[in-house]
Amino acid sequence: MRVRVGTAALCAAVCVATLSGVLPAAAVAQWGSAVPPAGFEEALGQTVADGFPAAVAYVRHGARESQVAAGVADTATGERARPDQRFRIASNTKSFVSTVLLQLEGEGRLSLDDSVEKWLPGTVRGHGNDGRAVTIRQLLNHTSGIYDPTTEPEFFAPYLEHHDRDHLYTPQEVVALAVRHQPLFAPGGGWSYSNTNYLLAGLVIEAVTHHSAPAEIHRRILAPLGLKDTSFPVTDPTIHGPHLHGYDLKGQDVTRFSPSYDWTAGAMISTVNDLARFHRALFTGALLRPAQQRELLTTVRFPGKPAYGLGVQRQDVPCGSEPDARRVGTWATDGGGPGFTSVSLTTADGERQLVLALNVYDLGADLKGEPPVPRSTGLVKAQTAALCD
Repeated sequence: MRVRVGTAALCAAVCVATLSGVLPAAAVAQWGSAVPPAGFEEALGQTVADGFPAAVAYVRHGARESQVAAGVADTATGERARPDQRFRIASNTKSFVSTVLLQLEGEGRLSLDDSVEKWLPGTVRGHGNDGRAVTIRQLLNHTSGIYDPTTEPEFFAPYLEHHDRDHLYTPQEVVALAVRHQPLFAPGGGWSYSNTNYLLAGLVIEAVTHHSAPAEIHRRILAPLGLKDTSFPVTDPTIHGPHLHGYDLKGQDVTRFSPSYDWTAGAMISTVNDLARFHRALFTGALLRPAQQRELLTTVRFPGKPAYGLGVQRQDVPCGSEPDARRVGTWATDGGGPGFTSVSLTTADGERQLVLALNVYDLGADLKGEPPVPRSTGLVKAQTAALCD
């Protein structure tokens, strides 16, 4: 699951207070020596007043880095939020997965134009699905047309109706559910966000390397970059170490939740600092060869759809409210899943970054087509303060 933070999907949400006596906007703490951009602390505090128990952020302008936190990490104990606390990053995971596959292509071990059938024979077959016609590239840029069963309320019944937060799905089970459906369109003929694409991408990593996808992500990205607070649980429903608690719109704690259904589509845990370090390396070309860097940032464009690359998307941030306001181009990833919403934005020149994490996401509301997070004017203000002059 995911949400486009700062877009209409978020800004159209209904404001629901999840914390009685929410902290005022002034209750914001700063870490580090750099002063946050003007107006940023106020904007972050506003998100708490708008209904998020906590908001934590990393902001960078050139060499100046600042970390800011507002609100509480745990509504039961009143523990204050800190920017070093971990959270589920949900679909931000996808950029880690696409990076590994691009590295494998750079090493000559696969081509993004290889068919899925080549590496996963017989996996995508039936009901009009044909892995011989779907490429790895189409998995990564969501043009495969393969159905996503995680959009169905029935899929999450074990968690939401039967209250079994430890329920396990394997990626093979989710893919099998997906190919019971007709594809949404012929491969390459449209764009539709599908977690199935990235489950298949993870299985391709394993077929090529003969190692687990989490192990390859650790070896190739987490260890070299020193991302010590980032992990990839496969079945463990607990967030270990200092962390934010996650909530639904009713204020129910949903921190404990099996990540198995999301796997390489969204199971990872991180911090705002680690996510910022990864994306700084990724978007400045430190992780990929030049040819693969170009592929990462080559977007597909369909009417009414985002400009999506390989696990990343192009997003323009308006610097003002006027229709003709200047817009700053960024590369973005985001994530929304049980209890947590996050977004990472890096300007096209690499000079400015914002990573923002909030601890509300209502999966049940999302599955009903309702806004999964509170409405917050603070979120838009935070983006503007962090990325605009």
